[in-house]
Amino acid sequence: MEKYLNYIDGEWCASSTGRFVPVINPANGEILGEVAQSGKADLDRAVRAAKKAQASWRLVPAPERANYLYKVGELLKQKKEQIARVLTSEMGKVISEARGEVQEAIDMAFYMAGEGRRQFGDTMPSELQNKFAMSVRVPVGIAGLITPWNFPIAIASWKSLPALVTGNAVVWKPATETPATACAFVKIYEEAGLPKGLVNLVNGSGSVVGEAMVGHSGIDLISFTGSNEVGRKINERAGSLLKRTSLEMGGKNAVIVMDDADLDLAVDGILWGAFGTSGQRCTATSRIITHEKIKDALEEKLVRRTAELKIGDGLDETVAVGPVINAAALNRIHEYVETGKKEGAKLLTGGRILHGKGFYYAPTIFTDVHPQMTIAQEEIFGPVVSIIPVSSLEEAIAVNNSVEFGLSSGIFTKDVNKAFQAMRDLDTGIVYINAGTTGAEIHLPFGGTKGTGNGHRDSGPAALDVYTEWKAVYVDFSGKLQRAQIDNN
Repeated sequence: MEKYLNYIDGEWCASSTGRFVPVINPANGEILGEVAQSGKADLDRAVRAAKKAQASWRLVPAPERANYLYKVGELLKQKKEQIARVLTSEMGKVISEARGEVQEAIDMAFYMAGEGRRQFGDTMPSELQNKFAMSVRVPVGIAGLITPWNFPIAIASWKSLPALVTGNAVVWKPATETPATACAFVKIYEEAGLPKGLVNLVNGSGSVVGEAMVGHSGIDLISFTGSNEVGRKINERAGSLLKRTSLEMGGKNAVIVMDDADLDLAVDGILWGAFGTSGQRCTATSRIITHEKIKDALEEKLVRRTAELKIGDGLDETVAVGPVINAAALNRIHEYVETGKKEGAKLLTGGRILHGKGFYYAPTIFTDVHPQMTIAQEEIFGPVVSIIPVSSLEEAIAVNNSVEFGLSSGIFTKDVNKAFQAMRDLDTGIVYINAGTTGAEIHLPFGGTKGTGNGHRDSGPAALDVYTEWKAVYVDFSGKLQRAQIDNN
């Protein structure tokens, strides 16, 4: 049986505890292997290795650091199909999505490699004569990365690549459900020749390894993607230690469909956003805010198209919707569906567990949902979407903004004025015009407002701000003591 080990200081190694837990294929319930469950001693080793490696790495010129990332990108291209199939086997998303996720890591590798020559600071005039002023970026130090199972290589690439190109070292705790993909990614770093100790993989639970990372004095920042509940706890603990945090904590995303929309296009966007990855995306379309004039027509098209979706093992190229991650997720999704029915929402289709091998839930659509119902407010993280009727764009925007989260939103309309009003007024970090709520590109900032995050962003040039400190530098060549704000009066 395959055993997924830790990677510390350039070596694959067992955990200090000797414990393993099984890794389950959600498509059929079969055991794929076992993953190590680490303890604090393993984390301590990883941090020591990272600190030693980072002391030298920060002195390597950024363009030279970037050369390693170019190698990572090339290796990912070569092994794209292999990694995608591993990803689908342990996470469940359909193979086309898995290929797309690996492509996202490829794109991020080449993009962040380019940042090796673009870590710009600023120069500006001093207020005193014969004095030069500038600001530069410097690495934070040791980045602790905590990543989820739903995008096991894409999100890891969003975090590790900018951390490395800016001169930091990494200690990474991946999700227990998807260790094979994590190991495959670390092997790419290893094959690219990255100096030992710069990337360290510590497998284990959030309650043991994750908590130890947040409290560890040797880890300078925590970058976390996961639930709002866990993110809040991380922020509370890290804040008391004055430790930097970057938190991405989910969404309750909505698509607005106006009465002038292209309904077929809207249905395409909704189906992809709601049922792609079986709804297990932080950007998944969970609400459809539709103008009452076209509500019936939209519902008819959605129900018909949903019935055509093939459900099954994601390795089957003809499957559109794969399993959810595990039995616990299956039961949680069904509890939300039952709550929706009890609160008066009308079930149009789905609403049931599909029994047999694996963890499958029927794509589910509710209608006549009130904006304050539980299924319209809380993140379900499954293939469940709620239709909420409105009578105007202003009402639609108010409904969109009425939830705790603020990650992604979309609007379908042919009216440019409505589009620009939505761009201005939708309180989300990502806004799509005539598209669903998914499809973020790596060269733009990814993250959101309110309960979605704490202001930082993954991806794009904004990611550099997470992993760098600003240093102001003054060079006085006057040959005398000059005092700012005093000698320039």
